[in-house]
Amino acid sequence: MTSDPSRHLVLGERPKGPTLLSAAWLLAHRDGTHHLVPNGELVIDGGAVVYAGPRFEGEVARCIDFGTALISPGLIDLDALSDLDTYLLVTDNQPGWAKGRIWPRSYVERGPYEMYSPDELAFQKRFAFGLLLLNGITTAAPIASLYYRQWAETVAEFDAAADAAGDLGLRVFLSPAYRSGGMVLEEPGRMEPVFDEEKGLRGLADAIAFIQRRHGSHGSLVNGMLAPDRVETCTLTLLQRTMAAARDLDCRARLHMAQGAMELDVMRKLHGATGPRWMADHGLLGERLIAPHGTYATAEDLRLYADNGVSLAHSPLVSARMGSVLNSFASYRKLGINIGMATDTAPPDMLMNLLAGLIACRIAEKKSDAVRSAELFDAATLGGAKALGRTDLGRLAAGARADIAVFRLDDPYLTPSVDPVTTLVVGGSGKVTQATFVDGRLSMLDGKLAGLDIVKAREQAQAQFEGLVAKYPDRSWQHPPVAELFSPSYPLWK
Repeated sequence: MTSDPSRHLVLGERPKGPTLLSAAWLLAHRDGTHHLVPNGELVIDGGAVVYAGPRFEGEVARCIDFGTALISPGLIDLDALSDLDTYLLVTDNQPGWAKGRIWPRSYVERGPYEMYSPDELAFQKRFAFGLLLLNGITTAAPIASLYYRQWAETVAEFDAAADAAGDLGLRVFLSPAYRSGGMVLEEPGRMEPVFDEEKGLRGLADAIAFIQRRHGSHGSLVNGMLAPDRVETCTLTLLQRTMAAARDLDCRARLHMAQGAMELDVMRKLHGATGPRWMADHGLLGERLIAPHGTYATAEDLRLYADNGVSLAHSPLVSARMGSVLNSFASYRKLGINIGMATDTAPPDMLMNLLAGLIACRIAEKKSDAVRSAELFDAATLGGAKALGRTDLGRLAAGARADIAVFRLDDPYLTPSVDPVTTLVVGGSGKVTQATFVDGRLSMLDGKLAGLDIVKAREQAQAQFEGLVAKYPDRSWQHPPVAELFSPSYPLWK
C-alpha cells in the first residue's frame, strides 16, 4: 500500500536511522549487473545503501512505499547543462556562425565582455542544478557555453556552484572551464583560431587551486574535475599540463573532441591529425579522460579510445538536433569503449536522451534489435560511474552511496506499461520523477526542491535569458538586430 513520503521525509534532510523504501519495482545491483526486483525493498542509513533486494528481514526506523514506481539508481550526467541554453536559439536559425555562435573579428577587436553579472552566473548554476534533480539526475559534471563569456569561466561562479550543489543536494564533479584559444569569424563561413596560451595556463592554475580547495566539501558532494574547453581551442602545453594535473589531483578531465566538422578542419590545419590521433601521439589519452561527443570520430579515433580506456559522454539529443549521431552506440560498445550519458541541452531530461539514443542507434545500424533500452540505462548509471572512477555510484547495492531516483509508473501517459525500464526509456520523461535522494538526503519530492522555489526561479531565468539575447547583436556578424538574428517559427500576425 502506498504511503505518503512527505509524512516521513523532510526536504534537504536525511531520515534518521535505517529507512526502508519500497515500490512495485526496484533496480538493484548484483553479480555485476542491474536486476529488476518485483516489489523490491531498499534500505538506506545515513548516506549509504544497507540492503537492496527482495524482502528485508531486519529492523528499520520507518517504511516508505512509493507504490507503482521504479526505485532506481540516480542518473549520472557527464555533460550536464549548467546555464540557460543558448544553443536552442540556433535550432531553427542557421547557419550558426551568422547567429552569434562564433565571435566576429569586430567583436574581438572591440573587446569581449561578460554578458552576465556575477549574480546572474551564480543564479543560472543554481537553477540548472535544480532542473537536474527534477529529472532524476543525482550526479552531474556541469557544462556551459563560453560564447557569451569574456574568455572562460571564473572561480567565483564555481564557488557559488559548489555551494549551490551543497544547498540543493546534488553530487557534482567540476572546476572552472578554461581554454587557450577561440574561433574568430573573419568573413562569412571562414573561421580561424586565435590563441593566447597564457590565458589558458592561468585558467588551468585557477582550476587546480579550486579543486585543491573545494574537493570533498559539502560532505563530499563536491568533487574535482578538470574541464579544458575543446580540443581545437587548447594548445599542446595546456593539455599536457592538464593531464599531468589530473594524475596529481587523482581526478578526471573532460575534453570535447570528435564532435564537429569545424573541429576536424581546424585540427587537420593546425596539427595534421584528428583530435584523438593528436592526443594519442603525445600520450594524452587514458582512463582519466572523458570525451564528449564522438559523433565525428573516425574508425582510428575509436580504436584509440578503446585501447586507452577513454570514456565517451554521449549526448544523443543535442547531437541529433544538429544532424549528427554516433555510428553507432552499439558498435562503440562492441569495441569496448565505455559510454556514459549526458544531456548538454535544455531540457536536461536524461530519459528523453535515452530514447533519442535508442532511436539514433537503431537508425544508424538499420536494425530494430541493434540496442536495447537496458543498455542505454546502463550507460546513464554504470557507464557514468565508471567514467568518473566511482564504483559506489550508479548502482543500488550494500555499500554504495544512497543516490536514488524514484520514477512514477502510474502516469496516464505511460499506459500501458510493460517492463519498467523499457517503459521509461520508450515513453518516459523526467516529468515522471517523483523523488531524488543524494547521499541519503531527500533533494526533491513531488516537484519541490530543498533550497529553491523552481516556479519563482523559472521567471527569473526567463528574464535573464531574454536579457542575454538582447546582447546578441554585439557578438554577431555585421551586428544585425535580434529580430533578424532569430526569426519566429511562423510569421507574426501584425
